[in-house]
Amino acid sequence: MDIDAVPQEDNATLGGQRKAMYARDATGRIVIAPSRGWEAEEIVTSHAVDTLVAQAEDARQRVRAGTASPLEYWMYACRMDVALLSQTSGFWQWRVRRHLQPAHFARLSATHLQRYADALGKTVDQLRQAP
Repeated sequence: MDIDAVPQEDNATLGGQRKAMYARDATGRIVIAPSRGWEAEEIVTSHAVDTLVAQAEDARQRVRAGTASPLEYWMYACRMDVALLSQTSGFWQWRVRRHLQPAHFARLSATHLQRYADALGKTVDQLRQAP
């Protein structure tokens, strides 16, 4: 992309911030150019956030029904999925999936709960309860 073609459409999801993009300058070198985003990016980002909000609400209902652990709610509320939570907590994905079940979550040690709390930016007490 040429430096003159870098999108500047004021993407609302960037909150007035700019982001760096790579573009070619007049001499053909690759340089970093500031961008305010573009409409297509805003639509995709908004859709992804809406999906995660819906997943968090579905998880909240499952927690209240007793079919999911509070970890599942917090995972979606923090805009994560199993793969990302696995990476940030250091647990294998199959273990994260297992801990999404209420019976297995209830048996987690304080050390394991703290790892999840650190990964999600929550306290252990917050992690044990879904709002």
